[in-house]
Amino acid sequence: MFQVSVDNYGITVGTEDKTIYLDPNKQPNSDFIFISHAHTDHLHKSVRENGNKIITSRITHKIAKLRGYKYADAYEEHDFKLLDSGHILGSNGILIEDELYYTGDISIRKRAFMNPAIIPKAKTLIIESTFGQHDYVFPKFESTIHKANLIISEMYHQGIPVILLGYTLGKAQILTDVFRHWKPLIIHDSIHDMNMIYSECGVDMDSYVTFSEAEKNNMLSSYGPWLMIAPIESCKNGFLKYIKTKYGALSIGFSGWSVKPYYKFAMGLDYCLPLSDHCDYNDLIAVVKKCNPEKVYTFHGFADRFAHDLRLMGYDADPLVYSRGKVRKTPLKLDTFFGKSKT
Repeated sequence: MFQVSVDNYGITVGTEDKTIYLDPNKQPNSDFIFISHAHTDHLHKSVRENGNKIITSRITHKIAKLRGYKYADAYEEHDFKLLDSGHILGSNGILIEDELYYTGDISIRKRAFMNPAIIPKAKTLIIESTFGQHDYVFPKFESTIHKANLIISEMYHQGIPVILLGYTLGKAQILTDVFRHWKPLIIHDSIHDMNMIYSECGVDMDSYVTFSEAEKNNMLSSYGPWLMIAPIESCKNGFLKYIKTKYGALSIGFSGWSVKPYYKFAMGLDYCLPLSDHCDYNDLIAVVKKCNPEKVYTFHGFADRFAHDLRLMGYDADPLVYSRGKVRKTPLKLDTFFGKSKT
């Protein structure tokens, strides 16, 4: 017997004597902590060096440490299987005792060098639902990239530089890869730091100059049209406005949220194209069907809505949503959990 529950630390599964927290938002009191990937909303700086045992991939561990998170060495345990979740480099879901599968953030689409997630069969599925609402359906990756290339081509023809915006870790490396044929290619320094980590991990990121180098050498003013890749977060800190005002650049943002037309205006972008490192609604349904679970828990984003839709499809589904002062617990049967190691 084990329980799946959620509290103000995050999601936990466990028996009476062993617990594992899944991407907790602060230091929990548990035996194990699973860290699915190195986005900062899945990391926290209070993990003690000699405290909880960390379960994560070597790449996630490397990126987290380079981002300033002082984690002890990752723990390897045969009762856990880490499966590529297709989200960003090093991201994983976790399969516990071949019975419970936690997706973490997940994508099942091939995107440049990123492969689709590996989906196991499992009796219990804990699945993210960031885009778990039926109107969040994305076009094919190739279609989005083709549309962006058409816009860039037209702007180059007019002598107008273009700035592409995506998340610093994950999205920006995909943009660097698929748009490297445009010259000169300029990369924001914060993205360059992440690109170097990707290169160290075997994904080539080259043939560009950094923004600081370009400004120092007066490239942005003296060259004809150029292409820059910058963090989408810079829409809010003034960097995008600075580039657009000083150099007359056109902006293209990449986000799953751009399915909604208001997103472009809220971010101050000229164009915004649907591109996400998460599953869209239809992809999430496909994950559930492939996993074929007896019980489904949804978390994050549209957790309540997605669980409701799954129930209409015949699944036993509940959202894992923490309400202050209340801990949702559901006992589940599992013959062996954190039992003997497999050979």
